Amino acid sequence: MRRFLIGLLALFRRTSLLLLRLRGKTTADVAEQRVVSGQSWDEFCDTLKAAGAALNYPGAPRDPFNQAEGYRYLSRLLRGGLMAFVEYADPRTPVLHRVAHETVKLGSDNPDNYYQTAAIHGDYDYRICGRRNTVRYLGFGTQAGHYGQGGGMPPTGYVEAGELAIGGDGRFELIVSATPHDGNWLPMKPESRTLIVRQTFLDRQTETPADLTIERINCSDEEKRPAPLTPEQLDAGLKSAGTLVAGAAMLFANWARGFRKHTNTLPMFDPEVSLAAGGDPNIVYYHSHWALAEDEALLIEVMPPECEHWNFQVNNYWMESLDYRYHTIHTNKRLARYEDDGSVRLVVAHRDPGLPNWLETAGHTSGTMCFRWIKASEHPEPGTRIVNMSELEALRSR
Repeated sequence: MRRFLIGLLALFRRTSLLLLRLRGKTTADVAEQRVVSGQSWDEFCDTLKAAGAALNYPGAPRDPFNQAEGYRYLSRLLRGGLMAFVEYADPRTPVLHRVAHETVKLGSDNPDNYYQTAAIHGDYDYRICGRRNTVRYLGFGTQAGHYGQGGGMPPTGYVEAGELAIGGDGRFELIVSATPHDGNWLPMKPESRTLIVRQTFLDRQTETPADLTIERINCSDEEKRPAPLTPEQLDAGLKSAGTLVAGAAMLFANWARGFRKHTNTLPMFDPEVSLAAGGDPNIVYYHSHWALAEDEALLIEVMPPECEHWNFQVNNYWMESLDYRYHTIHTNKRLARYEDDGSVRLVVAHRDPGLPNWLETAGHTSGTMCFRWIKASEHPEPGTRIVNMSELEALRSR
């Protein structure tokens, strides 16, 4: 049904463009009229109003606390959307910026990640210059489409730092283009529209993220400078920002509803679905829902395989990571304490159980959660069980 609707929308757009040409009008003419009349702004505001429907999606919590977080979540999506699609939307003059960070969160954002993105276009060539520094994992991906248009974001190219030629001083250059290039090359396709950079820390407190810049190449210096804003750009930017707020909120509300079918367990998430939503192809995800009474704890036990990295995080219902600036809501391969046999036991609880690897719920009684294996030799499903807090005393005595 979703593909049918997307195809129908594409057909409608093509038909609309044909009608405009027959009437002697261009999309620029229509955008000018929409901006001057205020229609662009009115529809943008209407879309934001409609986005609130995600907070009433079937299965969503309706209590005041979760609803307040939900509306804050929508405001955060709007902030990120305006940055991406109004401020930094021109692929002719791309800027690497952070859409998801400590106070803009979506789709189970990874507390170990430093996310960056830039607008690109498959018709242009780009160069990324940088210094590798000490962050554990650094990956670059190009995607078709972008977060503000719906219809998914299938990958069109991917390369990680381990595949790059990097100088002794840690510096490197990476060409991003649709045509093959000798040396460090990140492929695009004609339909590529988004660059996503993921930097993953083992320990955020001790590692330094890569320093990166991007510029368009094979063009004049004048073409590298931003052109004056056009009504068409603003009209498109407001549409995309509004679509991001409404579309992302509804998408992840639907995901969260599905997770409730396996509350307090961690089954593997469909890899095709994660890739279509812009997920990292090197990661296997285990998304789910959690819910704990005041005297309950969730134990997660697993034997980690050989892997580049793994982590686990606790989110609110809207798939925002809880506030990792002030609460311990996640752990990973480096931070966790292991059992003598190499296995790991994580404890999600409302209060400190006096055991290693305690993850806080930060005032929440339920939410979503995510476990990740990154470049793992195997993908074991983490075991879970609910225990009473009093039962944890036996574990403390071991």
